[in-house]
Amino acid sequence: MTYQKKSIEDIAVAGKKVLVRCDFNVPQDETGAITSDKRIVASLPTIQYLMKQGAKVILCSHLGRPKGEVNPKFSLAPVAKRLGELLGVSVIMAEDVVGADAKAKAAALKDGEVMLLENVRYHKEEEKNDPAYAKELASLAELYVNDAFGTSHRAHASTAGVADYLPAVCGYLINKEISIMGQALESPKRPLVAILGGSKVSDKIGVINNLLEKVDTLIIGGGMAYTFIRAQGGKIGNSLCEEDKLDYALEMVAKAKAKNVNLCIPTDTIIADKFAADAASDVVAADAIPDGWMGLDIGPATLKAFQDAVKNAGTVIWNGPMGVFEFEKFAGGTKGVAAAIAESDAISIIGGGDSASAVKKLGFEKEMTHISTGGGASLEFLEGLELPGIACLEDK
Repeated sequence: MTYQKKSIEDIAVAGKKVLVRCDFNVPQDETGAITSDKRIVASLPTIQYLMKQGAKVILCSHLGRPKGEVNPKFSLAPVAKRLGELLGVSVIMAEDVVGADAKAKAAALKDGEVMLLENVRYHKEEEKNDPAYAKELASLAELYVNDAFGTSHRAHASTAGVADYLPAVCGYLINKEISIMGQALESPKRPLVAILGGSKVSDKIGVINNLLEKVDTLIIGGGMAYTFIRAQGGKIGNSLCEEDKLDYALEMVAKAKAKNVNLCIPTDTIIADKFAADAASDVVAADAIPDGWMGLDIGPATLKAFQDAVKNAGTVIWNGPMGVFEFEKFAGGTKGVAAAIAESDAISIIGGGDSASAVKKLGFEKEMTHISTGGGASLEFLEGLELPGIACLEDK
């Protein structure tokens, strides 16, 4: 099973130098002030555990896209300051990643102390997963912990490469991600209902294919639904449609039938005369959208059907909005689905990205079992792909 990986609790860390890959890619304003410290807060349980156990903690992360060059705008110094405030200790900040300063500070670390390396992407070798750079980064420590789920679908030096040179395990964040999502895919509480939205079928090809092997009900909403409707002969006006995916959509309809999966596609839709917040709107059958109009949200009958499917679910996986939820007028479908998931007794997993933003924006965060911290990573996980940053960790 993909999710049986060793965690920090499975190895002795006392007195050891431990390199921890965190996701400190935090939003900042023009002055460099951090506007949300959510990702820093999320990393605290792993860091605090290691400190308490008497490990020498060496943290690393990327921030933004400095493209392999040193750029003060992308420095992690503000993160070190905020992290220190949250931990109640001073966090030692290295001036470089694998240079003289980082090496000297790592060598001088005492048990229970914490230091942060400068932005790993100051080196172009990071994203290329260059073995010499990975080896140098690994040489700072004796153990490696990956706790950055959001970047674990990328094979970079700090997410995967260092595991070639150090014993590698996961932190609490990744452990939670892979055990909850792994369980949902491999031995879910049934019925298992997956809800997919977002604009493009092409983004979710692998996900649809993989989920049809596992779910009892698959709900398709958002812009991608119109490709399915058009493939089955419906009229969709100016709605989003991927012409080159019509055959694929029909294949998936046939696969759902063969696998006895209940495939739910919108029956009615809220249409607009233009893509704008103040567009004129109407409700019509999803396969009879007039020319010049476009579907921007699921209609009331569809919403009720989707909500009924969620009501009786044992597990719900949701990835992607039901409509253009940035426009208040076309946010009803996404809100209604989020509310139904929040009210249900199902184990609920929100797969990062736009669905996570929607759930947080609507205030349903506390009602969900798990909100993934990685958009792209959670999609690849749902697709059944091997994530390099997780594959490199030791199995239980």
